[in-house]
Formats: sequence, structure tokens, C-alpha cells
Amino acid sequence: MESRVMTDEQRRTIALEYLRRLDSRSTFFELFDDHAQVYFPKWGLATGRSEYEQLFADLGKMIAEFRHDHAYLNIIQQGDVVVIEGTSSGVTSSGVRWSAAQTLAGRWCDVFEVRDFRIQRCFIYLDPDYEDADTARYPWRTQ
Repeated sequence: MESRVMTDEQRRTIALEYLRRLDSRSTFFELFDDHAQVYFPKWGLATGRSEYEQLFADLGKMIAEFRHDHAYLNIIQQGDVVVIEGTSSGVTSSGVRWSAAQTLAGRWCDVFEVRDFRIQRCFIYLDPDYEDADTARYPWRTQ
């Protein structure tokens, strides 16, 4: 199989398009390779389309609405790797609101590998406790 040459701008555009589509609840699976890996904390590693579709379906049950703050993204790129750091806000399915500016949740970092005009790997790093329900175990929260 032959790889197609991509520019840095094309790689960034695909990663940013993924975020835009997430925010608008538009379909985004065609941005991913069928064999891509997606990691989400507390869910684990999804390998291949059926697994990452399940991962996103499971997340969709937890989150009623969200948006990434596109004006404040920090993007770092080297070769096939695009790293995007940012903030988000939203509402969980049980009605709890979060915002990076006002709650513990909402800061995130995604690491993408983009080749052949598809996302090959997307590792999502954040605290999935959007409702701040698991703070009692951390002593610095009581100080």
C-alpha cells in the first residue's frame, strides 16, 4: 500500500475538523482510518472502527452537550503527529455543567497521528470526571 504525501496544514486541518464535528454533533468517523486506535481515560484503548464507534457511543451517553474553545487552542506538530491542547465546557447527561474556567473539568490534550488523509491514532488525555464527583479521594481538594 502506498502512502500519500500530506502537508502539515492538511494534518492540522483534519485534527481540527474532528473537533469541529464533535462540537456540532456531526458524523466524523470518515476522518478515521478503519484500523485507527483511540484512547479515552477510564474507557481504555479502542482498536478498529467497531471499537472506536463503541467508545464514542458510550461517551455520547454521558455527555448531553459540549464545545471545545477553539479560540484558545495550543497546537504543536511534528511530522505525522499533531498535539492539540485546549479547554472545553458542556453539560453531562444528568444535567451537571462544567467549564474549564469554573470547574475542575474541561482541560484536555489530544494526540493525533494523521497519515494518508486519515486519523490513524487519537489519544485523548483529560479527567473524565466532568461532574467533579470523585474529589474526596484527593487530599489537596480539602485544603
